[in-house]
Amino acid sequence: MGAAGSRALSRLGLPAPAGPAWLGVAALGLAAAALGAVAWRARPRRGWRRQPVGTVAQLWVYPIKSCKGVAVPEAEVTALGLRVGQLCDRFWLVINEEENMVTARQEPRMVLISPTCEDDTLTLSAAYSQDLLLPIKTPTTNPVRTCRVHGLEVQGRDCGEAAAQWITSFLQSKPYRLVHFELQMRPRSSQQIRAAFGPSDQVAYSDSSPFLVLSEASLADLNSRLEKKVTATNFRPNIVISGCGVYEEDTWDELLIGDVRLRRVMACSRCILTTVDPDTGVMHRKEPLETLRRDDKIRGRWRPVILPGCYGSDLKCPPQASGVWRVSGRWDKVLPRAPRGAMEESPGPFSIQPGCQIRLTITVHPSQLDS
Repeated sequence: MGAAGSRALSRLGLPAPAGPAWLGVAALGLAAAALGAVAWRARPRRGWRRQPVGTVAQLWVYPIKSCKGVAVPEAEVTALGLRVGQLCDRFWLVINEEENMVTARQEPRMVLISPTCEDDTLTLSAAYSQDLLLPIKTPTTNPVRTCRVHGLEVQGRDCGEAAAQWITSFLQSKPYRLVHFELQMRPRSSQQIRAAFGPSDQVAYSDSSPFLVLSEASLADLNSRLEKKVTATNFRPNIVISGCGVYEEDTWDELLIGDVRLRRVMACSRCILTTVDPDTGVMHRKEPLETLRRDDKIRGRWRPVILPGCYGSDLKCPPQASGVWRVSGRWDKVLPRAPRGAMEESPGPFSIQPGCQIRLTITVHPSQLDS
């Protein structure tokens, strides 16, 4: 190896190999792989800056898909969605005898089932029913079932006969079962549901996106054209924003809550589930869906999204993202270009932190390689 290659290894604290240059490059590649795969130093260039656009007014987690949400003061951010203690967003799922998902589209009264968690116990509550207590960690002796959510297979551990009987009894339906997604199971590909997502974007039992955001201003605008008013819970968002303009959330490409950087993927196309009254479990079938599809203002006169029946925005974050969001926390828009002469925000000198993943590439000119 020539001088350039030796100096590069020396800066990393690695000895220069005595053998041919390709062995040194291979050793360096193995050293980099041992450190991990992806992270780089921020370089001075036309960068980005934060611009406040609103405040987090509400945070919601929906532990069981299509059941009642839990409003929380703060939540941990993961690539698969929000987590509060041991409750993860849409990590439980009701399935039928064919192991297909069951949602409030088929069983509107599911929205009346209220999940809560205390210590290591998940409690399901509903009117005129005795509470059901389940271990938050499903026993490993319970079978793992291969279920289907929007046609894609995903695993879930069966929560047992007591859960199956409780849900079936409350809904007065044919037999249903409850399954639990565990972190060692393979998530579903978001891209196979919506092509706008990337190949690494994944969810457990959510439809396609780990986060849904809408604003109080957009909700007020929609309600101004509805005879029967709706609430944010009709649309089951994870994040409700205050302090921004009407439908402004549809114009944000990249966002920051605290230190977690998010990217807007697409407008969320709405289905008949939005017509289920979250307080009564009654499906009205028409509103607010018909207004979303009909209103010329919403469909393009001044709203930036020209898709019928869309409301709210689907977001994603990097696979390694972590952080905590809080109600009243600042919501920032990332501007792609800073003023002339500005530099990208950088953490300063390059450093490796615990859990940081590194990709390292060194290019050595052929003339500097030993033969």
